[in-house]
Amino acid sequence: MLHAAAETILGRVLSGDPIMQALDLDYMLGLLPILLSYLPLTLEMAAAGMVAALVLACLLAIVRVQRTPGLNALAMLFISFFRGTPLLVQLFLFYYGLPQLLTFLVAINGITATILGLTLHFSAYMAESIRAAIVGVDRSQTEAALSIGMTQGQLMRRIVLPQATRVATPTLMNYFIDMIKATSLAFTLGVTELMGATQKEAAGSFLYFEAFLMVAVIYWVVVELLSWLQRRMEKRLNRAYQR
Repeated sequence: MLHAAAETILGRVLSGDPIMQALDLDYMLGLLPILLSYLPLTLEMAAAGMVAALVLACLLAIVRVQRTPGLNALAMLFISFFRGTPLLVQLFLFYYGLPQLLTFLVAINGITATILGLTLHFSAYMAESIRAAIVGVDRSQTEAALSIGMTQGQLMRRIVLPQATRVATPTLMNYFIDMIKATSLAFTLGVTELMGATQKEAAGSFLYFEAFLMVAVIYWVVVELLSWLQRRMEKRLNRAYQR
C-alpha cells in the first residue's frame, strides 16, 4: 500500500498538472457525506464542554472578584495550571494518567475525557474574561444599587451580570469556536469524530491532501456560521446602547 501511495504521489509530481487538476474531486465529493455524519459528535462534545465550562468559569470568576480567602488561592492555582499546560497534555492526563491513580476512572471513555479536558481547559480562560467583564462595570452603579438597599444577589443579577454579559459575549463565542477546533484532538484518545474519521479515510485511500482539505473546509464553514451568529448576537446586545 505504501508503494502504491508513493507511485501516486510520484505520478502527480512528474505529470506537471496543476494542483486543481491533480486533486481527486470525485473522492472529495464522496468523502463529504461520510465526514458530515461525524460532525454532530464534534458539535455535541464542544457544546457539552462549553456549557460545563461556562458554569465553572462563572463560579471561578465570582470567587476571583470576591477574593474569598483560601478559595481565591485555589482558583488562581487552577487557572494557572490549565492556562499554562497544553490541552493535549491535559487530555492524556485525564485519559491515561488519572485511571492509574483512581481505579474507578478506568472505565472513562475518550468522549468523556475529551469533554472533561475541554471543560477544565477553557473554563480557566473564560473565568478571566468573565472576571474582567464584571470588574469593568462602573463601580458607581454598584454603589448606587447598594445604597438603595439591593442585596449582593440582586446587584449581580440586575445590574452587573447583564452588562458583563454584553462585554463578555464576543470573547466567549471565540472560545466556543476554539473549542470546536480543539475537539480535533479527541482522535488521539481513540474517538472517531470529524478529525478521527478523516484520519482513517485518508489512511485507507492515501489521498491525504484531499481528505484533510475536505475536513478543513468543513471546519471553516462551521466557524463562519458561528461567526455570523456572533455578529448577530453582538448587534442585538448592543441595540440598547446605540443612539
